[in-house]
Amino acid sequence: MPKVHCFTSASFAYLDRVRVLAATLKTYNPEWELTLCLSDQEPSGWRFDTSAEQIDHLVRISELDIEDLQRFIFDHNVIELCTAVKGAMLSRLFAQGAEKVVYLDPDIAVFGSLDELSRLLDHHDILLTPHQLSPDDDISAIADNEMGSLKYGIYNLGFIAVANTSEGQRFSQWWARRLAIHCFDEVANGLFTDQKWCDLVPAFFAGAHILRDPGYNVASWNLSQRPISIDENGTVYAGGSPLKFFHFTKIDWAGEVAIENYARGQIETFELLSWYKNLLVLNKPIGLPERYWAYSIYADGSAISDEHRLQYRTDRALREKYPDPFAAGAAIFENT
Repeated sequence: MPKVHCFTSASFAYLDRVRVLAATLKTYNPEWELTLCLSDQEPSGWRFDTSAEQIDHLVRISELDIEDLQRFIFDHNVIELCTAVKGAMLSRLFAQGAEKVVYLDPDIAVFGSLDELSRLLDHHDILLTPHQLSPDDDISAIADNEMGSLKYGIYNLGFIAVANTSEGQRFSQWWARRLAIHCFDEVANGLFTDQKWCDLVPAFFAGAHILRDPGYNVASWNLSQRPISIDENGTVYAGGSPLKFFHFTKIDWAGEVAIENYARGQIETFELLSWYKNLLVLNKPIGLPERYWAYSIYADGSAISDEHRLQYRTDRALREKYPDPFAAGAAIFENT
C-alpha cells in the first residue's frame, strides 16, 4: 500500500494544536508522514526546533510555488493565508511523488486508524466530508448548522484527501489557481477562504467521493446528530460509529460554546473537550508571544489593519507603486 502523506497548515500561534494533531496522528497511523506547511516566521530570540517536534517535514511558505509572495502574504489575514497555501502545498507533494495526500486542520485530534482513507483513494480521486450527514429538526440547529453550510460551504475543508491521479492532479491545479487569487473571507461575495470552492468539486470532478461515515470530522456543527459515547474499553463513538477524528474548531470561544450547546449534557463530550484543552496547555510553546504572527505588523512594528489589506489588494496603483507593502508601511494609505 503506498505511503500516505498528510499535511497541515498553520502559523506559530497554532503550534499547540499542531503538536496534538501530530501526536494523535502518529499514535494511530505511525506509518503516515506528516508535513507542517508554515505561514509564519520566528520572532526574534525564539527558536523553532523541528527535531523536537513529531512532524516529519517542515515547508515554509517561501518554498511554495507562489508568485509575488510579499504581495500575496499582505493580501491575507492569518486564517486566509493558512488556507490559501493548501492548493500549492498539495501540488508540491504531488510533484514530489506522493501518491496519496490527506490534509487535516491543525485543530483536529485523531482517535483511530485512518487506513480506510487510503483504501478509498485506491478507487476515488477526491474525498470530502460534508458538515452534516442528516438534517436537523430543531429550528436553532437548522439555523446554526444547515444554514451555516449554505453560508460557509457544504463540505468542511478541515479535511480533504486526494489521490495523485490525472483527475486528482487536475483538481489540485484548479484549486491552487483559485486559492492564489480568491481565498478570502468574503461571505457576501460567495467566498469563504478555501472552503466554498469545494462546493463545486462533485460537479467538476467525476472522481469525487462523499465520505458519509459519522466517525469522520465530528465537530460542533454536526454534534446534534452524532452523539458521543465511550464503551467499557475506552473506544469513543460518534453517532454509533467509531470516532476517527474530532475537529476542535475555535476552542476557547464560539466553537466551545457550540460544542457545549449540542452536547446536550452528555458527559462524554465534555470529557473530550476537557481532554483536548488540557493537551493544549501541555503543548503550549514556551516563550512565544500571545497571538503571535510575523505578518501581522509592518517592518516598523506597527499593526496592519484588515482595512489596509483590503485596500492594498484592490488598489492596482498601490500594488504597482509599493511591491513590498510591509517595508513601505502604513503611510502609503494616508493620502489614498
